[in-house]
Amino acid sequence: MQTFIESGLRPELLESIEKIGFVMPTPIQAQTIPFILNSDNDLVAMAQTGTGKTAAFGLPVLHKMDQSTRGIQAIILCPTRELCLQITSDLKSFATGLPYSIVPVYGGAPIFSQIAAIQRRCDIVVGTPGRVNDMIRRNKLDLSSIRFLVLDEADEMLKMGFKEDMDAIMAETPEEKQTLLFSATMPPDIARMAGKHMHSPKTISVSRQDISNKDIDHEFVVTAPQNSYEALRRIADINPDIYGIVFCRTRQETKDIADKLMSDGYNADALHGDLSQSQRDYVMGRFRNKSLQILVATDVAARGLDVDNLTHVIHYHLPDDSENYIHRSGRTGRAGRKGVSIAILAPSETRRLSMLEKQTGRKIVKRDIPSGEQVFELRLRNYLSELAATGKAQFDLEKYSEVISETLNGMSREELIEKLIARQFNSLHEVYSGAQDLNKGEERRSRSERNSDRSGDRSSDRNAGRRTKFGRYIINLGARNNIRPEQIISLINKQTPNQKISIGKIDIQGKVSVFEADSSHESQLIKGFKKARFNGMAVTVVPMDQSPVYSGRRSRTR
Repeated sequence: MQTFIESGLRPELLESIEKIGFVMPTPIQAQTIPFILNSDNDLVAMAQTGTGKTAAFGLPVLHKMDQSTRGIQAIILCPTRELCLQITSDLKSFATGLPYSIVPVYGGAPIFSQIAAIQRRCDIVVGTPGRVNDMIRRNKLDLSSIRFLVLDEADEMLKMGFKEDMDAIMAETPEEKQTLLFSATMPPDIARMAGKHMHSPKTISVSRQDISNKDIDHEFVVTAPQNSYEALRRIADINPDIYGIVFCRTRQETKDIADKLMSDGYNADALHGDLSQSQRDYVMGRFRNKSLQILVATDVAARGLDVDNLTHVIHYHLPDDSENYIHRSGRTGRAGRKGVSIAILAPSETRRLSMLEKQTGRKIVKRDIPSGEQVFELRLRNYLSELAATGKAQFDLEKYSEVISETLNGMSREELIEKLIARQFNSLHEVYSGAQDLNKGEERRSRSERNSDRSGDRSSDRNAGRRTKFGRYIINLGARNNIRPEQIISLINKQTPNQKISIGKIDIQGKVSVFEADSSHESQLIKGFKKARFNGMAVTVVPMDQSPVYSGRRSRTR
């Protein structure tokens, strides 16, 4: 399938997608559309966010639906309200020439109006698992005759705790149906779900090389953690036309960063799980129509926020796994536009870059954080260029010459220019006059310091420029638990929110793992793991010198 015209889709669908501007299918569309059109077998498709998954399943499902049949023929489950509405909007735009009714059902909105919409006429339900299951329990949603079940972003639905709802929903569907499961990753729970609810599914996977977007420049800057916010400000200031998302790790951090940006005069706001549905709708509406330039969000909160013309994605921290990095970065550089993905790193985080580059197949280029003088000069130059390019007044200026003359009171050309610039730039100059070099976080280390690193007494500028003393700790998870280094990092971040603990080497052994961490955070680290669990198992962390003698074979080191 080289083009959509060659796909064999209904003329009505081809006409709709031509109006939308679709010509060449994306890799996932090119592989899945012919399969679904020509087969009734189940499908597991591996593809990232932003690769055109909605068209990949939506177009062939719409093509195969029976126009003479009344009632629900397809149900599409997805993790968030925002993605539910996005999928619904896309399907409606695909089906403009077809007589199908598509109804979204999701939490945070009156259930009775959604029930009424289904009872009037509904061919396709797009819903979140919780609300769909609620309707089934109320006997208001009958899925006994559906022909298609689509699970979009199945891994996210499981991460968000929808497993029981999904199992309950699938139990209400007929045995004879086509199940289409789309997921960015294939964790064990997804594999088990496919084994339980699907019949010999075909697997289609879009490789990272296929999804790698050459329109995205991948960059990183390095600074001490206490300077991360100032680095973010300089990135925003040197890109005055920025329209992007800043990804933070926790809800609290999202609130804090957004509040700082707003108090410093930036056109920004936050999107996180503590907002009510009406507040979320208000913030996302403002961002979509560009009333906001910068949206500060967590990964989960940004799910379903589909905006094509973002200029920047900024990682306030690197995410805990490469898949999330791909998800985030893929939100820019769309629709043929250029985009930039920038990570703000502490010195110790740079160790992860080589692994991330290997896993993503992309080179991540180091950039210097601009100096205060560079930011100020660029902003001044841009302002003067815009001023010089400004056209003549669109009104009769001569009419107001007397007012102008009286007000300016014989001011010279030089004085007028000086006052224009002073009015525009006094506050910016105050911010950046004598501003520190934020790149000091990554200093060249001597050979003796590097040797000291190897022996375990490692130094880092991560914490306020002091030498970080790493302690060694044992966690009761090892190779037998199928634990990976990035999962241990994720656990530490989860159990010690907002602590920003520096992590050193991680040694996965048979029954346990040994990791290095900033010893100044030892009490928070031990306390944070008192109630921790991993796959239902209690997890403990103890300092290595307080642990009984252990034995184990080194298996792999981060």
